[in-house]
Amino acid sequence: MSAAAPSYASGTSEIPLIGETIGAVLTRVAQEHPQGEALVDVPTGRRWTYAELDAAVDTLAAGLLARGIEVGDRVALWAPNQAEWILVQHATARVGAILVNVNPAYRTHELKYVLNQSGARTLVTVPAFKTSDYRGMVAEVAPECPDLTDIVFIGDKSWTELSTGTTVGPEVMERQNSLSFDDPINIQYTSGTTGFPKGATLTHHNILNNGYFVGAMCRYTAEDRICVPVPFYHCFGMVMCNLAALAHQATVIIPAPAFDPAATLAACAAERATSLYGVPTMFIAMLADPSMAELDLSSLRTGIMAGSPCPVEVMKRVIAEMGMTEVTIAYGMTETSPVSCHTRTDDDVERRVSTIGRVHPHLEIAVVDPETNQIVPRGQRGEFRTRGYSVMRGYWNDPQKTAEAIDEAGWMRTGDLAEMDADGYVKIVGRIKDTVIRGGENIAPREVEEFLYTHPDIVDVQVVGVPDQKFGEELCACVKVAEGKTLDAAAVKEFCAGKISHHKIPRYVVIVGEYPMTVTGKVQKNLLREAMAKDLGLADA
Repeated sequence: MSAAAPSYASGTSEIPLIGETIGAVLTRVAQEHPQGEALVDVPTGRRWTYAELDAAVDTLAAGLLARGIEVGDRVALWAPNQAEWILVQHATARVGAILVNVNPAYRTHELKYVLNQSGARTLVTVPAFKTSDYRGMVAEVAPECPDLTDIVFIGDKSWTELSTGTTVGPEVMERQNSLSFDDPINIQYTSGTTGFPKGATLTHHNILNNGYFVGAMCRYTAEDRICVPVPFYHCFGMVMCNLAALAHQATVIIPAPAFDPAATLAACAAERATSLYGVPTMFIAMLADPSMAELDLSSLRTGIMAGSPCPVEVMKRVIAEMGMTEVTIAYGMTETSPVSCHTRTDDDVERRVSTIGRVHPHLEIAVVDPETNQIVPRGQRGEFRTRGYSVMRGYWNDPQKTAEAIDEAGWMRTGDLAEMDADGYVKIVGRIKDTVIRGGENIAPREVEEFLYTHPDIVDVQVVGVPDQKFGEELCACVKVAEGKTLDAAAVKEFCAGKISHHKIPRYVVIVGEYPMTVTGKVQKNLLREAMAKDLGLADA
């Protein structure tokens, strides 16, 4: 291909998009595959076939209708991973309510914001989780949420009445059959680095099709069993697992309410999981867990790493030590349902460790000069953008932010810096906002991180820019060191000398124990940057 070819690709497919609602697909799968195992909740030992799941969803849907839930009403769900999460996900879709995903880590300030911003009428939650008193927090914010008229606590009388107390009549199917697959069905709040989060509004068509094609990239069939330690409130859990499983009649395995490396590995072994999901930090934790060597993980075939860039060495260990020879990398964002690029199971290891793969079916991608909005030639860097069925309807009640995110031609601006090669494979090289400008030189932290991961004593590293009076910014490497090893700044700089450009060698090297993280495992680089500047005495440089 000519070097001058544009950085554009469209995902052709012989498989058409699904033109059904989520509820209709569950009904159909329950009829076609009634005895197939749909859901295993390992901590409680509960199991559902697809026929049983469909029946439970019907009863819960009838309960929602009995409480007066109309098409388009918002039902917020604030809970960790458990079977009830999936029941509510499907029941709201069946009656046309918009499910509002609430991050389990939210405190009262954030909870009040999403309930009011979404106009949630109903809140389904748990009484408590870990050290969080959900019941107490709900009591605190409810008087300040004028739209909130109904609160249900999973496990108590209010849940029993909602989930089992209503006889299923014809009105459930009548409601389901009245819905359009273009109806908004989900609001997911993005973990923005500044200000309040924005509510990405997604339709049946958005997330059902994305789930289907994510599963197709992993070659799922009804024989597959997906272990999901990533949170359901995020697209990774509720779309890439729950809806991928539904669309391919596969099984969802819940190993624990929140990520636990030992519990996840044990669930994979006991339930003979064929697929395992996680962000890179989760796989790092599982590889370090002493129980891994004692467990039979031979059933694992595939899985997905996503959420943040995957260190090359971690990917190689997952393939070699966990047996996930067909593990894939997926890239996306909440606003695009989420996946727009994906490696294939038959891509060679080099492609799978160095790129995010190629365009997803039925989507378009491009690498664009953010200043001119012109597509750049392949091999050049620019902003990654995507367009197609997966792009959200918009941010809930925020047309200004929607217009900033989606251009007039329908392209979603991701804010990620990317390169596309001659074969259409894309590499993410950083965030536009994360780019460090040192003395006029643009440095992508991702590039430096990948090099430092090759140091045998470094298990994780995050590179950020910190203020500098001479150069404007300097690089700071925040390093986690392997257990039993010691490392200092001089040794790290010596390791870099002669191997990477001088201006890319970190001026500062800080040994850290943890990074500030989101619940989904993304490092909050803005907070890390602020902390490093303060700790190094550079905040006012």
